Amino acid sequence: MEENFPHLSIQRESPINEKRPGNYMPPRPPSDVRGHGRGLLGKLNGAKAQASENLGGFDDRKLFRFSVEKGFDPDDLRKISPEIEFVSQEDETVVIGFASDAALAQFEARLSTMAGGGDVTNKQVIYALHSVDGWNDENRKGWALINQGFPESEQFLLDVELWPLEDNSQARDQESVKFEQWLDQQEIQRKDQVKRQELTLYRVRCNANQADLLLKHRDVRSVDLLPSFGLERSVIFQDVQDFPEAAHPGELAPGVVVLDSGIASGHPLLKSSVEESKSFLPGEGADDENGHGTHVAGLALYGDFETGLRNRYFVPTLRLFSGRILNKENENSTGFVENHIEEAVRHFSKEHGCRVFNLSFGDANKPYHGGHLKGLSVTLDNLSREMGVLFIVSAGNHRIGEDSPDGLAWRDNYPHYLSGDAWRIIEPAPALNALTVGSLARHNQTYNSQTHTHDPAEIPIAQPDQPSPFTRGGYSVGGAIKPELVAHGGNWAINTRAGHALMDRGAGLGVVSTSHQFVSGNPFIADAGTSMAAPQVAHLAASVLREYPEATANFIRAQLCLNAAYPKSSQELIEDSKFLRRLCGYGRIDETSLHRSLESAVTLVSDGSIEDKRHHFYEIPIPAEFTSGGRKRIREIAVSLAYTPPVRSTRIKYRATRIDFRLVAARDLEHVTTMFNKVTKKEDYQNIKELTGATVGQVARSKGTVQADLWRFKTFNSRSLLRTKKLFVVVTRNDFPWGESLCDNEENYSLLVSLRDKEYQESQLYTKIKAHLEAKVSVRVRT
Repeated sequence: MEENFPHLSIQRESPINEKRPGNYMPPRPPSDVRGHGRGLLGKLNGAKAQASENLGGFDDRKLFRFSVEKGFDPDDLRKISPEIEFVSQEDETVVIGFASDAALAQFEARLSTMAGGGDVTNKQVIYALHSVDGWNDENRKGWALINQGFPESEQFLLDVELWPLEDNSQARDQESVKFEQWLDQQEIQRKDQVKRQELTLYRVRCNANQADLLLKHRDVRSVDLLPSFGLERSVIFQDVQDFPEAAHPGELAPGVVVLDSGIASGHPLLKSSVEESKSFLPGEGADDENGHGTHVAGLALYGDFETGLRNRYFVPTLRLFSGRILNKENENSTGFVENHIEEAVRHFSKEHGCRVFNLSFGDANKPYHGGHLKGLSVTLDNLSREMGVLFIVSAGNHRIGEDSPDGLAWRDNYPHYLSGDAWRIIEPAPALNALTVGSLARHNQTYNSQTHTHDPAEIPIAQPDQPSPFTRGGYSVGGAIKPELVAHGGNWAINTRAGHALMDRGAGLGVVSTSHQFVSGNPFIADAGTSMAAPQVAHLAASVLREYPEATANFIRAQLCLNAAYPKSSQELIEDSKFLRRLCGYGRIDETSLHRSLESAVTLVSDGSIEDKRHHFYEIPIPAEFTSGGRKRIREIAVSLAYTPPVRSTRIKYRATRIDFRLVAARDLEHVTTMFNKVTKKEDYQNIKELTGATVGQVARSKGTVQADLWRFKTFNSRSLLRTKKLFVVVTRNDFPWGESLCDNEENYSLLVSLRDKEYQESQLYTKIKAHLEAKVSVRVRT
């Protein structure tokens, strides 16, 4: 086995360049300015009538929906009138605002002047407006309510989100008080609430008439059905007594927290590692009454559970914690799961120092089709930043229904249907500061086909290491890559003797793990779903802390994505790179050099902090042996970066700051800093090219808060840039104007670079790079 070594630290070069200012292009005047004014005037009159139909409100202002050009700054609404308050940016072309009667009069007067051919101030703002409307009942309906309608029962529960009013704490408090008074007046029962700067939610019990009133309330942003979690499983029978008792992992072992339906803490393969099992569900104990949490826990503790089962050998290296947040039906209808998760995270973080949390559930009633993120995603993103913890979440499973293929179409149309809307990621998978995990198939033989090898009746849909037929795909807000990673989560099959019926239960195609029914002789269970993929990644995330106990969540995210690659069979199946990325993100984690570097695979690490509108520069040493060696072979350069920005659900850009990287070749440090200098001519700056051959590309990867890319080379000639120039990673930060007050003066990030030359063991890559870095440090000390 090849010897391993600790990863190497790389130091930033001393220059810190100021970033070039952005170039805002104001909208062009419409071809008919008078007609534009008249059109908006008519729209405004209609919008005022719509707004007058709204109920309630903590003040007398009216709510409007402004349709705008892409790139419009919502704060520019105040240029129309200082008494128009920006409330939310719902998508790239929809801005919500409150307006007083005085503001409406000012707006109407300006439009009348424009319609009459007169000149108005700030006319570019009006040019950018396409329409003005009210925010009506249909606008307030969430995805599940639109698709399923109100429940048929006389009384039912709904989740209601108010406008966050993030920048106005006094108005936010007034909004909550007045809304609660209104609920009491309408005899709508409050069951739970979430009240934070970025999120105001109410769970209410009401009837259909009262629900119609909620859809008309001015201060309501959205109304939707409760979360829905659907799970199915099949059992594997083995005798747990055949396995030796698992030892305690040690007091210093990192912890992994499973937030789920609880765990069966007495399971022989779990009990030695369970440090605490606690319920955060009011009125419920910590034990698992459903089985899902116990199944997830075995995978979070051991990772590749199936290999341990085959070898009859389990050695836990992590401590296991369980926070019960779901009931025996795997639901959470008594209160907001956001509150229960926050309580659990704060408890395990404070009491045990836990930093890795697994959430293997998703709200099928909230697929992400664009627009602002929902309550749980926002909650995870804010907790990630505040507490420095890492959430691993599942992408979600396709819910079988009218949008599903039928019969042989499951096989014949695979994988094309995975691009459909019914396979979009669900809450909380879009969370930017969390890691989201999709699913790959591991097996392609059912129990029956293993026994009867010549029986073609049961046909698997996917082949090993191809996307599972149920896995959901991205993207997240702003086109961010989601899921970032994939792991084995199972497969489905169709039965030709049963009318091509779908076999969506395990049937030998699922992922095996621990069962909560071990006392009754069923110690193991198999199930298929992204719920099974996520804890395997959580296991690897926590295992990084064994080698690097002080590692940040940014470092762990960057490290996992740095070591991810697309499985060969997935690449052969899906040639379209965008489609492949939508399902598999950056790929599946290769553990070969995840924890330690090898002589042939070297990882360089830097944890930095950067000011707004600045560039940081890192020179990457490329030994001569890397570009030579005398024969064709695969060599790789991988780069990853992660940061945890503040977020705002009222802004379509969502993250308050952007940090990204570019890999460039230049003659020397002076040349690369000149390339990125703010005074460099615009044409020259725009012509700065990244090193060619990136797998993902700068535009696609930079939309997320964890970014990774891979450059692969087979040959180098005498003109190759890696032979004639030096290689640099340039890290850049750029805050959105509205986010400057939310960000720290210096925002933290983790940058990792890996050089791999695994087909040429004689290259001594690690030794050469280590010597280069030590010599460079020595020169810095002397000077």
